[in-house]
Amino acid sequence: MAGYKAPLRDMSFVLYDLLQIDQYSNLKLFSEAPRDVVDAVLEGGSKFAEEVLAPLNAVGDRQGCVRNSDASVKTPDGFPEAYKQMSQDGWMSMSADPQYGGQGMPKVVAMAFAEMCSSANMAFAMYPGLTRGAYEAIAQGASELKSIYLPKLASGEWSGTMNLTEPQCGTDLGLIRTKAVPQDDGTYKISGQKIWISGGEQDLADNIIQLVLARIEGAPEGIKGISLFIVPKFLVKDDGSLGERNGYECGGLEEKMGIHGNATCVMHYEGATGYLVGEPHKGMRTMFVMMNEARLGVGMQGLAQASIAYQGAADFARERLQGRSITGAKEPDKPADPIIVHPDVRRMLMDTKVFVEGARAFAYWMAVQADLAEVAPDETTRQQAEDRMGLMTPVIKAYFTSHGVQAVSDALQLYGGAGFTREQGVEQTLRDARISMIYEGTNGIQALDLVGRKLAANGGRAVFQFFSDVDDFVSSHENDDAMALYVEGMKGALSHLKDATMWLMKNGMSNFDNAGAASHDYLELFGLTAMGLVWGRMAAVAKEKSGGGDAFYKHKLATAEYFFRRVLPDAASYVAKVKTGAEPVMALPAEAF
Repeated sequence: MAGYKAPLRDMSFVLYDLLQIDQYSNLKLFSEAPRDVVDAVLEGGSKFAEEVLAPLNAVGDRQGCVRNSDASVKTPDGFPEAYKQMSQDGWMSMSADPQYGGQGMPKVVAMAFAEMCSSANMAFAMYPGLTRGAYEAIAQGASELKSIYLPKLASGEWSGTMNLTEPQCGTDLGLIRTKAVPQDDGTYKISGQKIWISGGEQDLADNIIQLVLARIEGAPEGIKGISLFIVPKFLVKDDGSLGERNGYECGGLEEKMGIHGNATCVMHYEGATGYLVGEPHKGMRTMFVMMNEARLGVGMQGLAQASIAYQGAADFARERLQGRSITGAKEPDKPADPIIVHPDVRRMLMDTKVFVEGARAFAYWMAVQADLAEVAPDETTRQQAEDRMGLMTPVIKAYFTSHGVQAVSDALQLYGGAGFTREQGVEQTLRDARISMIYEGTNGIQALDLVGRKLAANGGRAVFQFFSDVDDFVSSHENDDAMALYVEGMKGALSHLKDATMWLMKNGMSNFDNAGAASHDYLELFGLTAMGLVWGRMAAVAKEKSGGGDAFYKHKLATAEYFFRRVLPDAASYVAKVKTGAEPVMALPAEAF
């Protein structure tokens, strides 16, 4: 089984050549991250991912988690020690507010570290990822609770979860039955059942902070009656020390296809003490902070799993001898040529390479937008950054995970029969990655969110801003003959995206089924166009720097050309499918299926 090697050169290229994050060095967050510090963080993070997390990946898959007779949960061997090291070495607190013990570094740097961790061990990386989401939700929605919970969550001493789903409701959270009964001391008693709770019980952290959606007695029906509560495993005393065990337990662990090293729990709340976060009946507003954080993290999982699968497949393709090149033997001194000589093997590797490197650039660009939304000195820049993030959250979640899973599947295909066995590790990667298309809102829900909410938000302001981003790229390079492939490609992709957008605006409101039927292909078209934009920008940078003899930039240009010649043309098929509308999708009666 191939080990994981962090792609530090490509990460540095995206951060400094493409995004030029050093231009923001005068701003809060970025002032704490000069290049020498970021380089040290990435180097140290790569060692932690490669040497600590990656060796535990197969261990976690084969051992899984175990629920003990006392309802506690044992995680796989080595997980508690790795989590403790991650916490003590400060990896969890990188982008947290210094007011609560964090290091105040940019989110984009933390995202690079998160990518490495998820590539090395997706099941493990979910624990600190959810903790970070809980931190963000409490920071956004709580008040006096911040000083109690944020320092411990930032450090990793305590972990965090999100409790949404119940047996009768997943996406439709308006059907939640978990109830919250007000108490005289201002707390609430929480009772109900939650399912599929990642990290709901484990032996990694001293305390587990459950963020639970529940309905206060007498609350309005539906989504407008849901409140959000902090429900700690151990109650916290006034001096910050841990008190008595709260009134809930893990009722069981789910038997899953993958991510065996992560404890996916059924949680039973029986009069547990909860603390209201924010206003009553406004819980979804705050929970969306955590959900959006989680959706971006899940999108990163798609990229990360494709990255580790690509590394192993590329190594295998260079080493595996099978057959001869159809244009004549390339290594006649050997009994056969390595399979990397075969065009179809190259196709699979190139498809994955353009996805991984493009998705990394796209994700880091959005992480910089998250940073600018917080610290940019002018309101216009902050608004534009927020608009980009809001628009692209469903795109990143759905596009990255669907294409990430396809990339892992292609990697397994490249291995042939060897990939279908445990020895190479790619079959685990495929099993682990597959959940990413489902949880934190299925990809179909993300497509509906894009079409139904994000397009129309603020009069379409974010969508038209994205159109302007593409127009800016085109106008900047239109007179450069060496950039003609990329300029013409983006002109065509943008034309298709505008055509699909106008069709939806005209036909989606007159028949909502038109919007629903078109949503998947529209999201694919949007994601493809955004990937084209970042690949065009990378091509421009690589072209400028390729004269120095560094093969890295020449390879980047060749990869960009592949994307524009082989991948971006799919835009035409997506707009054609969008414009077929609902009729062919809805034609059959239900009994015909």
